[in-house]
Amino acid sequence: MSEDVEGRTTPRRYRGVGVTVICLVAGVLFGTSASLARDGGGPPTDLVDLITERDAQVRELTRETDDLGAEVEQLRSGQTSSAAVLDGRAADELALGVGAVAVTGPAISVTLDDAGYSLDTLPEGYSVDDVVVHQQDLQGVVNALWAGGAEAVMVQDQRIVSTSAVQCVGNTLYLQGRVYSPPYTVTAVGDTEALHAALAADPVVSTYRDWADAIGLGYAVADLGETELPAYSGAVRPQHATVTAP
Repeated sequence: MSEDVEGRTTPRRYRGVGVTVICLVAGVLFGTSASLARDGGGPPTDLVDLITERDAQVRELTRETDDLGAEVEQLRSGQTSSAAVLDGRAADELALGVGAVAVTGPAISVTLDDAGYSLDTLPEGYSVDDVVVHQQDLQGVVNALWAGGAEAVMVQDQRIVSTSAVQCVGNTLYLQGRVYSPPYTVTAVGDTEALHAALAADPVVSTYRDWADAIGLGYAVADLGETELPAYSGAVRPQHATVTAP
């Protein structure tokens, strides 16, 4: 037995077998190299063929990809056009709802006015509050017109939108930053018969008419024919918000 590099002993018979194996492997390698040399270098030729084949496959897949890409782009363009049409229609409907466009059609007007009494001429048993137009009276007319299917409503010279608030301060109207004195005129575009019917059926408006008959408050309804209500030109973003319980 003899020692190897690491100080271990190796049986002599295994060293002879190792030399024999190495010689056999070397012979196989030399024989393979000679055979390849005689055949003209097989692996390089096979590699070229493989590259050529893969290149053809890549070109074919590239053509298919281009065709599919063109088809996808065509479908996307069609969807974009359809979406644009739908968005345009939705925008038109939204613009009408928020009062961003002018509205033309048959219209009626409702005019409310104070009774015109002074402190000296007030009928006995009545107060100043009884002979002036109040906020709820004006709101009642506006709500009745909306309920009657009005397409657009205007108070004085301003379009009413979802953020509009009809407020009275004393005997004046405060609307969207401007102040108005009576008489107050509400104009609505829509089916005039339905609008008249809504005014007649509304309990708030009915109460106001009773007081108008009793003490002389102003109440007048008129058909205007074809009328254009201008677009709302103010901001539509709410200025205040209130959290309500679910």
